[in-house]
Order: sequence, then C-alpha cells, then structure tokens
Amino acid sequence: MSGLLLALTAFGFMLVGIFLRVPIALAMAMTGFFGSWYVLGTPNAPMAQLKTMTYETFSTQSLSIVPLFLLMGQFATRTGMSAALFRAASDWLGHRKGGIAMASVGACAGFGAICGSSLATASTMGQVALPEMRKRGYSDALSTGVLAAGGTLGILIPPSIILVIYAIMAEQNIVKMFMAALIPGLLAALGYIITVAVYVRLRPDSATTAPRVGFRERLRTLGATWPVIVIFGLTMGGIVGDWNWAKPGPQALFTPNEAAAFGAVATALYGILAGRLDLEGFKSAILETAKATAMIFFILLGAELFKGFLALTRAPDLLANWVSQAGFVPMMVLVVMLLAYLAFGCVMDSLSMILLTVPIFLPVIEVLDFGLGAEQTAIWFGILALIVVEVGLITPPVGLNLFIINGVAGDIPMSRTYAGVAPFVVSDLVRVVILLLFPSVTLWLVAVMF
Repeated sequence: MSGLLLALTAFGFMLVGIFLRVPIALAMAMTGFFGSWYVLGTPNAPMAQLKTMTYETFSTQSLSIVPLFLLMGQFATRTGMSAALFRAASDWLGHRKGGIAMASVGACAGFGAICGSSLATASTMGQVALPEMRKRGYSDALSTGVLAAGGTLGILIPPSIILVIYAIMAEQNIVKMFMAALIPGLLAALGYIITVAVYVRLRPDSATTAPRVGFRERLRTLGATWPVIVIFGLTMGGIVGDWNWAKPGPQALFTPNEAAAFGAVATALYGILAGRLDLEGFKSAILETAKATAMIFFILLGAELFKGFLALTRAPDLLANWVSQAGFVPMMVLVVMLLAYLAFGCVMDSLSMILLTVPIFLPVIEVLDFGLGAEQTAIWFGILALIVVEVGLITPPVGLNLFIINGVAGDIPMSRTYAGVAPFVVSDLVRVVILLLFPSVTLWLVAVMF
C-alpha cells in the first residue's frame, strides 16, 4: 500500500471515529500510534515516540501562552467587563434602529480582544445582551443570530488561542499572526453591523430604538470600559510596539508569553481591587483554565502523534508533489480546502479542525504559486482557514455557536436561530471572497509593522 493511500485510509478511519463521538484527542492519538506501528512493523518505536512527544509537547515554552490567555479570559468573564462593554456600546448605538444588536457586535469584538475564545464570547455576551434585546422587543431570530455571529469574533480578534496554535504548528511568528488577524477581525465586526442595518431595514418589525442617552452619560459608560482598553492596549501594544527608539527596528516590551502573563495578572488584579473577583471566583477561574488547558494539550499530543505517522508515510509531501505536477489552478485548490473547512466546521470544534488539517493542507499550499513569499502564504492561509472555521461555527444545522446561544436563550426554537444567523453567514462569505482576491488586506499590517 502506498504511503498516500495508507494515510488516506487512516484519515478515513479517524473521521469515522470522530463521527462516532470518540474524543478527537484519542482518535488522532490512536490513528497515529497504530498507523506508525503498521508502517514500522513494531510497537517499540511508537511507544518511544509517545513518551518523547508527551514530554516535548507538554514542556514547550511557546505553549505556555495558551493557559495564560485562557486564564485572562476566565478572569475577564468573572469581573463584569462584558457588561461594561455592552452598556457603553448600547448607550452610543442604542438610539438607532437595531442599535442594541449593533452594540452586541461591538461588545463581542471588545470582549473577544481579552477572551480569545469564540464559545466563551458567545456564551458570556449572550447572557449579557440577550435579555436586553428581548426586553426591547427585538425579534428572536435577530437577537440570537447576531449573538451567535458576534461570538465568532473571539476566535479572530487577537489575542486568539487558535491563532497561537496555528502559528506554532505552521512555525510562524505569533505576533505576525496577531497583526494579520486584526484587519479581517475588524472587517468582520463592520460587516455584521452593516448586516444588522440592512436586516432591520428589510424587516422593520425585527428591532426597535432605545431612548437617546445624553452625551455626558455616554462618556461615563465609555470610561467604565477603561480596564479592557488598558489591558488590551498594554498586552498587544507591549508585543508589537516600538518601545526603544534608540535601536533599529521594532523593540517590543514583552514577548508573547510575557504579554499573556501580564494580561492574566492585570485582569485578576482589577477584579480583586474592584471587588468583583472573590476567592471562590478566583479558584473557579483557575480550575476552568486547568480543564481547558488539559483538553487542548491532549488534543495537541494526539495531533503530534498523527503528524508523526504522516511523516512516516510521506503523505503530505506526496500530496503536495501530486497537486503541483497536476497543474491545478492554485486558487481552485485553496477554495476546495476552504470548502472542506466549512464542512468540518459543522461537526467539529475549531481547534480540532486546525490540528487535523494543517499538517496535510499547509505543505500543499506552500508549493503552489500565489505570488507571495513562503511566510506571507502561510500567514494568509492561516487567516483564511480561521475565518472559514469561524463561519462553520454559525452554519446550520450543527454550528456550535448556534447551540451555545440557543442554550442561553432557553425557550427560542432553533429554527429561528437558523433564520437569524443566515444573513451573517452571507456577510462572512463576502469577507472570505474579499480576502481571497486581495491578500494585501490581510498582509498589509504585517508589512507595515515588520
């Protein structure tokens, strides 16, 4: 059996296991272990590989950024930052038709900047914004649809856990990935706000207007968001800003790991000093972070074992050579990959999709000619993949964010959530087309900063 056929067969068995609800970490680990055993003819090498990879994966310094950003998000959730963001955004936008829904998008973008998780952003903002929209007479479809879509901003606006994982797997600079994601993330928020404006114009009964808030009160509620602005500004500014003009080139104040640690400590200190984070909340944040970190690291270990098996079969190189020699149009190959992400996004979480596909897709992308350098291609592909993964989270019938918001709502039929999110899926697809046709939109900020 050829290496490529063996890898495809193993991949098929792994997908069957995943669809049968075998945990993704176990499915990848078993495929990698038994696949390596089959190729080498002995279990000794896979056993040694398991021991070595476990130590190397769990002790990788660059991965320490993951629990730190997760902890920052946990503290932010418990300190009322989401409510302050929503209050400020609704005071500034609520008097417009559909303004509370627009404010929800803005608050999701702000909270995503200190949370880094799509599901956490959707859940937290759903609890804050959904009751207000229902009280104001917004339709169930618009209320749940905009919050499901807004939650996806947590996966793209830096700092994002998935961006960190992709950067490590693709061997790319984490800071450059953050910078490349910023403009597409802001475009997503803008696209959602425009979608709300069009939606309420076509369906006037789906939204209402709130009383206009005085300018002084708007300034006051905007000022109440200072913890988010300061923490995000120092965390991101510390790793991308030029803090020493005496030396050539940008001189960062923090490494990404140090920035994550600063963000976690600063968020906790704010919560403690403001009286919003007690001992029980602190312990709960630590415990939830530990659970999420353990899950992510075990998935990473499974992905490493699977990647080791693929290396033995040489399947990624064989596939890349075949695609290169077949003369396929590069853009067509990329579109097929993005469609695969869209399909996987309906049944898998974002982390699993990235870990499962990057070892296979990225070598193929790197041999195709998109008129970009190798680093630019890897960064551009990563952002595109992440955006399509994000679209999968809100694509009916099984987008995970849809179930999160529907669970928060409790009594809203899922069919209304499906109807409400459809315009936002269209907005995302338009954004994907723009970024496909104009890679410079993604890469411009990286070129300016570096």
